[in-house]
Amino acid sequence: MRIGELAERAGTTTRALRYYESRGLLPARRDTHGHRTYDEGDLLLLRQIRTLQDFGFELEETRPFVECLRAGSPEGDRCPASLDVYRRKLGELDALIGELQAVRAQIGVRLALAEDPKCELGGP
Repeated sequence: MRIGELAERAGTTTRALRYYESRGLLPARRDTHGHRTYDEGDLLLLRQIRTLQDFGFELEETRPFVECLRAGSPEGDRCPASLDVYRRKLGELDALIGELQAVRAQIGVRLALAEDPKCELGGP
């Protein structure tokens, strides 16, 4: 398939595909007329990249998954490098959740104080 069809099927733009190609995440194959050509495997790569980015992964963090797919893993996440990225991302998410819980607790305290009938504007 050509770049436009791949972009449409993957739900992205041709510009994004060219960028992925420049980063080495998408193969750069050409037909005899010089047009980019892609196959179903490339669509699978793009879907994996897009899914991971939807989960908050940076583009470079998708590289181990792409390489794992190219190595024959059906989902691209069974290789050691992919598992390392998953573990690292879970650690980042756990830290973020902890920070958000602390902020939530502080807002809860402030709300409770603000709703306290003993607390009046301008009073002690």
